[in-house]
Amino acid sequence: MVREKNKPNRESDDLTDTLKELILFNDEVNSFEYVIESLIEVCEHDVYQAETCAYVAHYNGKCPVKSGSFIDLKPKYNEMTRRGLTVDIE
Repeated sequence: MVREKNKPNRESDDLTDTLKELILFNDEVNSFEYVIESLIEVCEHDVYQAETCAYVAHYNGKCPVKSGSFIDLKPKYNEMTRRGLTVDIE
């Protein structure tokens, strides 16, 4: 009898095990106040952290605003996108 080894499903491993970052990108559309408010409500930042991330994104073009698994970050990504902010999960 021949036994086959099951290969781990890399795709599902990437979704759950790998640490990802939610990246906020600078745009010329949304106000600082709106971005800060969104970071507080969606990413659970305090005011200082939200202001810092907004300024880093403004001056550097992007800023990581949250770390976690893909599954944890996807709802935050969806909400930030719904609010008109430019974000990605990397």
